[in-house]
Amino acid sequence: MKKAIFIILFNVLTFSLIAQSYIRLNNFWEKTYIVNPASVNYQYQAEFDLLARKQWINFPGSPTTLYFSGTTYLDDINTQLGLKVLKDQIGYTSTSTVDLSYAYSLKLDREWRMNFGLGLSYQGISYDLSKVNSPTPGDPTVYMNLLNSSNVNSDLGFELTNKDWRLGVASQNLFSLFLPINKLFINTNYLYTQYRQHTQNPLNLGFGLCGIQYGNFYQGELNFNTYIKANPESNGFRLGLFYRTWSEFGVLFGIELTHNLQLSYSYDYNVSGISTNSFGSHELMLTFLIDKEFKCQNCWY
Repeated sequence: MKKAIFIILFNVLTFSLIAQSYIRLNNFWEKTYIVNPASVNYQYQAEFDLLARKQWINFPGSPTTLYFSGTTYLDDINTQLGLKVLKDQIGYTSTSTVDLSYAYSLKLDREWRMNFGLGLSYQGISYDLSKVNSPTPGDPTVYMNLLNSSNVNSDLGFELTNKDWRLGVASQNLFSLFLPINKLFINTNYLYTQYRQHTQNPLNLGFGLCGIQYGNFYQGELNFNTYIKANPESNGFRLGLFYRTWSEFGVLFGIELTHNLQLSYSYDYNVSGISTNSFGSHELMLTFLIDKEFKCQNCWY
């Protein structure tokens, strides 16, 4: 009987891992590079993002995610080079991804740009067997599927952008469609649109709509943001709300600490059955920006 209960719990955890295999990071609306290698920040010389997320507080074995990314844009060749590192821990399972990306930004006219992006990633999965509670210690059938492994994968994306609009499509873990790669790294696809006002007014509005497909799972997300600034040059504060299908609601907050340093925070709460054992999820992101160097053309000195 105990063994049957363990098998059931093991299958439930495995199902949760598959659903958790590509983490929903709430701050991707401000930093779509999190999900799309074609997201280009051509306003700055370089950008660095550091993010930490704790999901389902108080839930046993709940996911903990760490994320880092760095990008640099080369004006002369309209190219962005990037690096992403993602590490996720859920229960006794740990997954990690190191991703190198290349993006090219094609200027269509005075307002619109089309960006193309490609990423190549190294992925690994490992298990802490000391955390596995088995009713029959030493039973090899319990551990036969808990073997460390690694693989190579790829991402592809496109973005169409102007001053106010961003339309994007991204496909992650493309190799998983054709190769027998670990099932925790399944193909994940995004389709999104985002609008944000950029006026001289102290109050600007924005919204985003995103559809997500991974395996046989589908999610939708809708968010609204208000941008408040004390002066035209400042990004000031950002306050937002979002809803994600599967009964998840959240709030977003952002502040410009200095011209080159930004802090973002989000809190989301799942009102489904898991809510009885969880206090919600917290996510914190720090962004550091490096300005472009001024290049003087046709200078006499």
